[in-house]
Amino acid sequence: MSQTPESSQPSSGTVRIVAGQNPKPKAGRGLKVGIAVGLALLIGAGAAVASVVAGNGNAAPAAAPSPATELKLGYFGNVTHAPALVGVSKGLIAKELGSTKLSTQTFNAGPAAIEALNAGAIDATYIGPNPAINSFVKSNGESIRIIAGAAAGGAQLVVKPGINSAADLKGKTLASPQLGGTQDVALRAWLLKQGYKTSTDGSGDVNINPTENAQSLKLFQDGKIDGAWVPEPWASRLVLQAGGKVLVDEKELWEKGEFVTTVLIVNKKFATEHPETVKALLKGHVESVKWLNSAPADEKASVINAALKDSAGKPLAADVIARSLKNITYTTDPLAGTYKKLLQDGVDAGTTKQADINGIFDLRGLNEVTGTKTSAAGLGAD
Repeated sequence: MSQTPESSQPSSGTVRIVAGQNPKPKAGRGLKVGIAVGLALLIGAGAAVASVVAGNGNAAPAAAPSPATELKLGYFGNVTHAPALVGVSKGLIAKELGSTKLSTQTFNAGPAAIEALNAGAIDATYIGPNPAINSFVKSNGESIRIIAGAAAGGAQLVVKPGINSAADLKGKTLASPQLGGTQDVALRAWLLKQGYKTSTDGSGDVNINPTENAQSLKLFQDGKIDGAWVPEPWASRLVLQAGGKVLVDEKELWEKGEFVTTVLIVNKKFATEHPETVKALLKGHVESVKWLNSAPADEKASVINAALKDSAGKPLAADVIARSLKNITYTTDPLAGTYKKLLQDGVDAGTTKQADINGIFDLRGLNEVTGTKTSAAGLGAD
């Protein structure tokens, strides 16, 4: 087994500049400063560019939509975000953006990426579905739109060898990437169905400790947690490098084994002001997914690993990336038909509230780019 890093995932403050851009200061932990204010301003701004009232009392027409001078894109250093890794590293997204500069920022989990998006620190991001739903609900539909799918599958609950069933989890401590993230919600909803009570403060029949994925691996290796519900490549790393075993493969919990892991979302205000830029992003995204589904397995693993090395410093072991890729399907379909269940899971988990999520999708650009008809399942435009 080749040597692997303790963390193949960069911190949430890593900033990469693509296509000859001028470097910007790293966001780091300071990114969170002013987040609440930024979110409030964005929500209050609404979706449209405001009209200016002229001196004669008539409303002047809003400025026409135009290409953005820069697109700030977020994603995670996970194999489930390979459309972003490939799209950025191979220049597929930058090529479609043309004169629009592309800058990128990596995150550990969805809630942090949502904070950045709502504050204007990024314009679009690859993310799990539950943080997207939560943002949409909290903002009354004014914060984001899901514009495409990216990946399905590739999330598992990995536990110590001595744990053989849900009955063995009482009193145990499990990790998830971040409170309110997609795997966190999945874990809490599953435990509830097993008859366990959990709390967002970590108490309950089973203790859930939201922890960065790299740290969860270390804690599991040190015997300080009993398991973790994580996306790839972390599930594979827990199995192959830490001696864990799969207790739950999330695909077993969904009809036909299909569940969405990663989607592409955009700030609603940005999409309104720069529809051409969003369409260009979609073109690059679609090309990236096409490449992932047509490239030979060894070439695909090599390119993804090189992208992970570029963002995190070291690649994954060959067996880890091979196992990870077997568990994931790359698709532009966001599987909109699963979102009512995803919302209910968030409600059951205590991380979101019951709400109407009609309008969360805008798949018109995707369908124009692909020439197909990906359904929004009655939850938005397609």
